[in-house]
Amino acid sequence: MSNRYYDLTSPKTSPLNRKATRLLYVSAAKYGGDWNSLLHSHACTELFYVVGGLGQFRIEDRTLSVKPDDLVIVNPQVEHTEVSLNANPLEYIVLGVEGLEFTAREGGDARYSLFNFRRGREELLSLFHSILQEIDQKPAGYELVCQDLLEVLVVKLMRQTDFLLTISPHGRSSKECAQVKRYIDQHFKESLTLDALAEMAHVNKYYLVHSFSREYGVSPINYLNGRRVEESRHLLAHTDHSLSQIAQMLNFSSASYFSQSFRRQSGMSPMEYRRQQRAQGD
Repeated sequence: MSNRYYDLTSPKTSPLNRKATRLLYVSAAKYGGDWNSLLHSHACTELFYVVGGLGQFRIEDRTLSVKPDDLVIVNPQVEHTEVSLNANPLEYIVLGVEGLEFTAREGGDARYSLFNFRRGREELLSLFHSILQEIDQKPAGYELVCQDLLEVLVVKLMRQTDFLLTISPHGRSSKECAQVKRYIDQHFKESLTLDALAEMAHVNKYYLVHSFSREYGVSPINYLNGRRVEESRHLLAHTDHSLSQIAQMLNFSSASYFSQSFRRQSGMSPMEYRRQQRAQGD
């Protein structure tokens, strides 16, 4: 007799915050003939899974060619549209998810992500179809099932890709604040000032601080410091760089300011965090 026992009494934290993240809608589309919609944006994140056909996604100033098993993720307040080709009409399933943003790793584009899941097609497509079927038929408890399926889908995506998740606030965020947040996500290693961020977004800096703080619960500069501290955790755990080197790499004004910012956000000093991570790795 063989027996396997797995203890799940202390599960890891879910990547989704169910109080903040909600599936808003699901749609299946197949376009016959040429299709070209107008550029538009949403207050939520959209996940497009290309089921068949060929086409393009226009994302602000970028044009992406898409094919079956491509997943296109478009973050909130990013203008985009889909283009279907006449000879091979585009077919896709799209999810609208509130309270969630996908943050690209360094070098990526904070507005969108594009991945191909040909090898994982059956598993991922089955999840998309299951969500669509639940909402279409609306059996008892379908809302809970859809939320569970969304959480499974996100975990599966994270296993095969390199993006990070950011819990974003409910409600409609301004394009200016979304633009500033994406810019910080892409350029947090650079020397950024409040004046420069406001100029980039074409708004008054006092308006930016007020609006950004209202929508994200933190000022632009504190959000910038938070992104730098987040990156510093990786450097502390996986490199031998000194605190001064890390502070310089991430554009903190000094090693002491880096340490203060790290302790404020993490509840421990950078060196305590490094020792903790290395002890866990032994």
